[in-house]
Amino acid sequence: MSAPRMPLSRAVSPLELFFDLVFVLALGQLTHHFVAHLTWRGGAETLVALIAVVGIWTFTTFEITMLDIERKGTKLITVAVMALGLFANAGIAHAFDDSPWLFVVPMLAALIGPSVYAAVTAPDNALRGHYLRVLLWFMVSTPLWLIGAMVEPGTRLWFWAAAAAVDLIGTWLAHPVPGRRIDSRQLAFDAEHVVERMRLFLIIMLGETVLTLGRVITEHHDDALVLTLAFGCFLALVCLWQIYFARAESDVVRDITRTADPIAAVHLGLSAIYGVVAGLVIFAAGAETVLGHAHTDRAGVAGVLIMIGPAVYLLSQAFYFRRETGTGWLPRVVGAAVLGITASAAYWLPPWLVIVALVLILGGLAVRLSRAATAEPSAGAEGH
Repeated sequence: MSAPRMPLSRAVSPLELFFDLVFVLALGQLTHHFVAHLTWRGGAETLVALIAVVGIWTFTTFEITMLDIERKGTKLITVAVMALGLFANAGIAHAFDDSPWLFVVPMLAALIGPSVYAAVTAPDNALRGHYLRVLLWFMVSTPLWLIGAMVEPGTRLWFWAAAAAVDLIGTWLAHPVPGRRIDSRQLAFDAEHVVERMRLFLIIMLGETVLTLGRVITEHHDDALVLTLAFGCFLALVCLWQIYFARAESDVVRDITRTADPIAAVHLGLSAIYGVVAGLVIFAAGAETVLGHAHTDRAGVAGVLIMIGPAVYLLSQAFYFRRETGTGWLPRVVGAAVLGITASAAYWLPPWLVIVALVLILGGLAVRLSRAATAEPSAGAEGH
């Protein structure tokens, strides 16, 4: 049975755009933390914080679409989450040392508060039951977040990693409990609206990565090599933009308008957002570090990151397209594999050669996907 359709696809509101801008700070803070702690532990800390802040965005985006942003109560919840998200995102910088509470308290409030609101005010019994199950999952993860904030910084990561895993698994599985889970086919949902939200969020995240390059250019304004490599990183970002917007977006919209379960389709897209943001953070951290050491003989860890970031970005998109549309996934997997192979050598390559290789790989993939879009192949062929 097909899900009931909302009568109109509502445009993204100014308040929703305003809400998204709070997460520009999050991407910058995540990148700065990773650059400052370029170790396996620093990477794990960055990932834990990323799961938390991206969870705020995905959870709130889904909820305010389901509950309608035009309702007064939903608007107030959105503004409240914006304020809480601002403090949580700002708190990333010192969350793993001497100031964990600035991060963890607003983050938990931004997740639990709207869930309570939805469990009480949602217009459908099934939806209210779903948010009650969401709260049960938060009852498992919240003590882990709080205990992590209480313990010594050296131990904190273990508790917070467990809490983040619970929250992430709950999100990916749609917060089931034994014998109970939401039947999304029975609920009206403006799926096209969420696709537009994801589209704009991706543009904002790409834009923040451009700002990272801008800061490096400002700091090295008289260094010709750094400026040249920064331009190469910019070209790589343009390719990442083209790889998604050449055809992929139209495939997503087509699938959303035809599927019998638009909520499930949107849920897959929101799940993939975690990987997309992680890929951009890894790329931004690698680019900032590579450009800061442009004159060294070897790119080192930064050279590996600048390849791995786009690979994660591509694999996250491939996961969604393979599961949902059946198109566009194979070239992305191949591109990610080529980036991964190149990353294995990037540690020993000079920075300029790493950037050249990155632009060539992403440029070739962007051209391949753009030609596929122009040719308008059949929807079921894998290589599109």
